[in-house]
Amino acid sequence: MDGPVTAFLDDRIVARGSRTTVTRLLEEKYPADHAVLRVFDDESGRIVDLDYWDAGAATAARGRGRPKLGVVAREITLLPRQWEWLSRQKGGASATLRRLIDAASQAEPSPESRRDAAYRFMSDHCGDRPGYEEALRALYRGETERLRTLIDGWPQDVRGYVERLLGAA
Repeated sequence: MDGPVTAFLDDRIVARGSRTTVTRLLEEKYPADHAVLRVFDDESGRIVDLDYWDAGAATAARGRGRPKLGVVAREITLLPRQWEWLSRQKGGASATLRRLIDAASQAEPSPESRRDAAYRFMSDHCGDRPGYEEALRALYRGETERLRTLIDGWPQDVRGYVERLLGAA
């Protein structure tokens, strides 16, 4: 997956973009700092690992599927009624699942998923900051203005990223 990520060096954003783009940029500009760079997924707020040694190479060896299209065959488990429903859909099970996944991935993230992304980032990157625990309480209470007040003393890039994850920036 090559979704958008944001890279931090300490409390400063040093790169933002697709994983491939950010990986290449970090390799070029910060080759000695890989151990202290922290890269976060912009949708989930989770920390991600980048493959600095293989940024431009193909991902995994492909097995079954349609290799030229990047289709990879994997197993999924569904109930019999779900398989039955899928079999009645136009294009069959695989095409229907691809359409459902594409529609869901293009949908706007819910307020809960945005909040959870902010929580993940804050938990990983902000735990030693003043007002951290109270900021988390405000986050989960939906007290946006109180949250902003509590994180006002945090570094600008950190504050901005929290707001971006929440959809405010």
